[in-house]
Amino acid sequence: MNSLKSEISVKMYEKPIKLVMEAEENGNRVHITGIGKPGHVAGYIASLLSSTGTPAYELHGTEAVHGSAGQVKPGDVVIAISNSGETAELKATVTTLKNNGAKIIAVTGKRESWLAKKGDAYLYAGVENEGDPLNRAPRASILAEVFVLQILSLLLQCKKGITSQQYVRWHPGGSLGKMR
Repeated sequence: MNSLKSEISVKMYEKPIKLVMEAEENGNRVHITGIGKPGHVAGYIASLLSSTGTPAYELHGTEAVHGSAGQVKPGDVVIAISNSGETAELKATVTTLKNNGAKIIAVTGKRESWLAKKGDAYLYAGVENEGDPLNRAPRASILAEVFVLQILSLLLQCKKGITSQQYVRWHPGGSLGKMR
């Protein structure tokens, strides 16, 4: 993940943070989407953001073009995750969402991809190799996407000044809830 390390900077996060903060200030919401393995990342990141002060909703990547885009209002922010940035189903979803007035934060490992170019903001999550002999199954790219989006959640949490009292209201169960 050397290429990822050299690309990450606080500056990379300025525009995505601005989009999220402006959306929330205007009463809009954050949604996360992806196709295949990035779709699983979307569910985790929606949950992480929600528990750290940024309410977020998972948006199924293919169901969006079959009616689920109705959960996204004009002015909402959608974080769209795709390693290649060229996945046909995600292109259809992003096109639909942009046509309906959503702002897109693109998370991809390909700087010149369709998704990177269509995004209103861009977070780089690239890797040189997936970590297996075939270099096909998403392994390292999924870790990069999670890592980059965990940083986004941390920066948003800090910008909002989330306290431990607020956190425990959103996460009262389990060992974290017991740490009151």
